[in-house]
Amino acid sequence: MMNSRNDIFSQIQQNISDLIANSPAADLEKNMKAFMGQTFNRMDLLTRDEFDTQVALLERALARVTALEQRVQELEAKLAQSAAPEPDSHP
Repeated sequence: MMNSRNDIFSQIQQNISDLIANSPAADLEKNMKAFMGQTFNRMDLLTRDEFDTQVALLERALARVTALEQRVQELEAKLAQSAAPEPDSHP
């Protein structure tokens, strides 16, 4: 009894799948996918991998800019110290 019940459900599922595959819904799905693909191509979108690569490059560039800014501040401080007149030790 259980096996025939599974067979009935399998047959119903197969019939529904066949019906959908042979219906206009299948054509509509294909057309919609093609339309969406063309639209996305025109939008000049990035893939996730391309986006992740750009994020990594930007993070490295920002870290480098931060390090360079700190180095410039250190050099400016040294320059200011060496340019400052030394106080006279003789009154």
